[in-house]
Amino acid sequence: MKYGFDNEKYLKIQSERIRERIGKFGDKLYMEFGGKLFDDYHASRVLPGFQPDSKFHMLESLSDCCEIVIVISAIDIEKSKVRSDLGISYDMDVLRLRGEFETRGFLVNSVVITHYNGQASADAYRHRLEGMGIRTYYHYTIEGYPQNVSLIDSDEGFGKNDYVETTRPLVIVTAPGPGSGKMAVCLSQLYQENKRGIKAGYAKFETFPVWNLPLKHPVNLAYEAATADLKDVNMIDPFHLEAYGETAVNYNRDIEIFPVLNAIFEGIYGENPYKSPTDMGVNMIGYCLKDDEVCREAANNEIIRRYYNSLNRLADGDCTETEVNTMALILKRAGLTTDYRRTTLAARERKAQSGEDAAALELSDGTIITGESGNLLGPSAAVLLNSLKHLAGIPHGVKLISQKMINPIQKTKVEYLHGRNPRLHTDEVLVAVSMSSTMDENCEKALSMLPLLNGCQMHCTVKLSDVDSKIFRKLGVGLTCDPVTGNKEHV
Repeated sequence: MKYGFDNEKYLKIQSERIRERIGKFGDKLYMEFGGKLFDDYHASRVLPGFQPDSKFHMLESLSDCCEIVIVISAIDIEKSKVRSDLGISYDMDVLRLRGEFETRGFLVNSVVITHYNGQASADAYRHRLEGMGIRTYYHYTIEGYPQNVSLIDSDEGFGKNDYVETTRPLVIVTAPGPGSGKMAVCLSQLYQENKRGIKAGYAKFETFPVWNLPLKHPVNLAYEAATADLKDVNMIDPFHLEAYGETAVNYNRDIEIFPVLNAIFEGIYGENPYKSPTDMGVNMIGYCLKDDEVCREAANNEIIRRYYNSLNRLADGDCTETEVNTMALILKRAGLTTDYRRTTLAARERKAQSGEDAAALELSDGTIITGESGNLLGPSAAVLLNSLKHLAGIPHGVKLISQKMINPIQKTKVEYLHGRNPRLHTDEVLVAVSMSSTMDENCEKALSMLPLLNGCQMHCTVKLSDVDSKIFRKLGVGLTCDPVTGNKEHV
């Protein structure tokens, strides 16, 4: 895997910047953490070298003085919204996050359910959390938010929300994903704290967009692609440009909310310490790119991956054509087509030659490995085995899984489990190779090559099962699939 990001530098200068910001406020600082606090796989894909839990490690030195508030939208609870990278619902992820934080020594103060408007599913979720001893609060939908500043900054607006009781000087507000209402929770707390005579400040730690990279830099466009369902748009921050004559990139929701924040700060301090939405942030990622070309290539692949993801979601009925059209526009703005991915061309060429569903995987040295559906394996399992054999220097003709082992697996799948597909999926292939590794040196070598797939790119000419997709996600492979169901017996 080629690295384009200096993670060690990032840990150092980012933690310094956060400490500096904490020192600028009085009694309490609410820090909104955008994106994923850990498990930030989007950042690790577009910035090769960025560790998914980097932001979390920065905060470990602050664990004694901070507490965490987790935010979830009632709308996401009602829709059972799922984290695509982990395959679990947002309401389940809140519990996972809480467990992870507490295991690592952090105080998790409470959960705030935002966008509440009497939803029965939100009431049931709150009842469940309180049954587990988790303090839970409601923050309500405010009519005209964020434009109706006079209502928002009043007892009928933020004043109507439950007051979240906190005990430590640094309050980190995070959520399972974007659009959860983290900023509104912070602003509501500023309003509530001010009424109680507590001087509180606000800062924003948003990983993307990267304010000091160009507007159309692939890393920033990849962020738009990742939030296409939220209709986020990167913009030049007009407030920053006016105040400093300096171009900075932010996104529409922060720019729209800035007048609200400005009004609240003026009510608390008499003036706003921030002259722009960009001023609110503490993001130092843009200073840590050590190879811009590597990051550009990774981000371009992510944009295309997100495009294919939307195509597949549309085929499954999980999104509208609007999302796909938005993704197509981002693709065009980036100057990309799906042919940018060498794996796409190689997989389709293999399919044209064989007439079977095919897959192609590009290794870190640029080597393209292909595989196709056969009597024993689907395309994804075939390309996985072929790639491991290539990396381990095992001749292509050598069989890693004996027919003697395959036969009972297929019999179980078809006769006992009443399946239609006798071919082995990737998880079954890996289990079979693992079992053989105790007796076969080649299998042992092949398994040891799995970490080398991290960061590799892959394309399949047919939609893969959830099982196969999750395996490649866990291996760190950037997977795309044509939105073609095809013959499911071949997958």
